[in-house]
Amino acid sequence: MTERTTNWDLKVDRGPNWLFVKLRQPPRNIAGGEVPLADELWNLLQQHFTSRLVLELDEVDRLQSWMMGQLVSLNKRMSTQGGMLRLCGLNKANSDALKASRLDHCLPVFEDRHAAVGVRPRQPR
Repeated sequence: MTERTTNWDLKVDRGPNWLFVKLRQPPRNIAGGEVPLADELWNLLQQHFTSRLVLELDEVDRLQSWMMGQLVSLNKRMSTQGGMLRLCGLNKANSDALKASRLDHCLPVFEDRHAAVGVRPRQPR
């Protein structure tokens, strides 16, 4: 299901105990300030009555510093409420940017949604 929020185009899938959100390339901000990603994702979690989020970032070409700040803010907010935020699908440049800013320790990164929730895809017998 694709949900249109105020600024973001998000593809949302609901799984058992988790909300999977594919973040599309961030919108251009006309006003020149930060786009409130943390608030929009928090509101989405509240609408779906869940506290566990896997954010899929494979369509984000460049993870900008203000976006990293928004993710840290969201992670702190979720942690204080007993929730979990996990990232997946980062390209090499985005993964390197998280490591360079030392945020890879507070923002857990996984290869894909299955690894993020600890579920292995079913293998044919």
